[in-house]
Parts: sequence; C-alpha cells; structure tokens
Amino acid sequence: MAKNTLEFESERDFHRLYSEDPKNLQQMEKALDCKVVARGCTLTLEGSPESIEHGELFFQLLESARKQGVATNTSDFLRFLKKVVQGKANEIKELLDKPLVLTIRKKSVVPRNLGQRRFLDLILNNDLIFGIGPAGTGKTYLAVIAALHALLEGKVQRIVLARPAVEAGEALGFLPGDLEEKLLPYLRPLYDAMDEVLGPVDARKLVETGVVEIAPLAYMRGRTLSKCFAILDEAQNTTSSQMMMFLTRLGEGSKMVVTGDVTQVDLPHNQLSGLVEAKKKLSPVQGINFHEFDHDDVVRHPLVSKIISAYQSPSSKP
Repeated sequence: MAKNTLEFESERDFHRLYSEDPKNLQQMEKALDCKVVARGCTLTLEGSPESIEHGELFFQLLESARKQGVATNTSDFLRFLKKVVQGKANEIKELLDKPLVLTIRKKSVVPRNLGQRRFLDLILNNDLIFGIGPAGTGKTYLAVIAALHALLEGKVQRIVLARPAVEAGEALGFLPGDLEEKLLPYLRPLYDAMDEVLGPVDARKLVETGVVEIAPLAYMRGRTLSKCFAILDEAQNTTSSQMMMFLTRLGEGSKMVVTGDVTQVDLPHNQLSGLVEAKKKLSPVQGINFHEFDHDDVVRHPLVSKIISAYQSPSSKP
C-alpha cells in the first residue's frame, strides 16, 4: 500500500473541486479502489501505486478545469472520473490544453467536454454545421451562444432561430393565443439559452427589435438569409422538403447550424426525417460538417446518460 498527500493553495477552491459533497469522494474511492481523505487544504490518497497515480491525475485535471473557469459540479466530477477510470484522461487533457472560451457581456462560456469543444470549434470555423446527438449534450445551447457571440462581435447583423412545430401533434392554429404565444412552447429552449447569458430583459429586447427572429420553420420559405446566423433546432422533425428549403436559404456572409436527435423523430412512421436524409446525402459534400454526440457527452444529470444508454441498448428494444 502506498500513500500520498496533495496540497492545494485554497481550502475553498479545493473543496469546490468535488462540489463540497463527500458522496463524490466516496464515488472516487469506489472507482479508483483507494482511500480518500479531504481535510483543510489537503487530499490524502492511500492505495496501490496505480490507484494513487490515477487519483493524482484526476485532481490535476479538475484543478486545471477550475483555473480555466469551469465550475465543476457533481456531473463534471463524475464525468472526469469516468474518463480517468477508462484510461481516456488524454481526452480531458486535450480539452484543457486547447481552451476555448467565448465571452458574452460579462459571462464566459466554456465547453464542458471534448465533444462540445469540437462542436463549438466547427461552428466558429465553418459556415454550415450539423450537430446530431441525444438530449442534454448542449447542441442547442452552444449554437445559440455562438450566434450571440457572432452578433455582438459584429460578424453577423441578425440571428434567426427556427424550429419545426410538430412535437405536440397539433397545428399552430389550434393552440391558444397570438403567434408568439403559440410558438413559445416550441421555442422555449432557444429563449432559455439567450436568457442565461444575456438575462431575460436584454434577450427580449433583441427579439422585440427584430435583431433576433424566432419563427416556425414554415416562415423561412422564399427568404434569403444574408449576414445572418441561422439555427434550425429539433431538425429531426423536418421533412425532406423542409430541410432542403431551410438549407438553401443560406446567403452571403451567413452561418447556419442544424441540430437534432435522430432517435427522437416525431414524424409519422411512413415519413423520412429530413435530418436523417441530410446526413446520408450531405456527409460527402465538402464544406458541410457533421458532428455527432453520444450519451457520454451528456452534460445534464448523470442519470440522463444512463437513461439514454438503456433505451439505446438492443436488449431494451421490443
């Protein structure tokens, strides 16, 4: 048995690394098969040389993330721990060695895993990007953040956020209220992302002045989106003709991001998803970039990743 003690400069910052939750340290003990004691500014590890090495590496990664502005919560703690246990610590190192931080007003946005890092990098350096993957991977959030950053940097003049309104299985006309009230349930995730970085008041001002336009996909027909950052969310619920219509709106000086989850198609069973078809037909096209997330990229509650894995398991299918 070996033993080693790590010392940190700040007691408060040290305890924040594991979200000040002793249960997280218990998870670490179980995963790395070593004894872990946190006291004051010190972390004592006791176990095999290999387990101690993994424990040291794990907290070095957490500390590096903290210094880059990542406030590690329980989900982050468990995600980093899983990568170390799986021998994939290099993925985290790559993420931290090449930090990518977008600053919007006074808020800094940092990708929370390597999948998000690569997706955001594609958005910043290309004009047409598809982000495909399960719920909770940050597809919509990162697209909206990148759009707001481009707007505030003067790279585009406006933002267009579109989403097919088919989830409820009802036409918009059957829903109560005016158009904005009818659209709100469908577009809430887009509003949420803007609210988080700008605040509700400033976000609404952008919408009210038309700088940010939020509209159903059907309203895109016949338009050319120039000097614009366009986002199509929930694209798995587009038809083939709707997808082609949206993609061909791309105008000069514009950028387009399409996001969706091909496992959550709400179209009639006999109708092919426009997103599924686009992936097949457009993947070979130079200049069009696809990024696929998987359940390991989920940044919501740790159980979300497990739920997605369970539903995707062959044994769970009828």
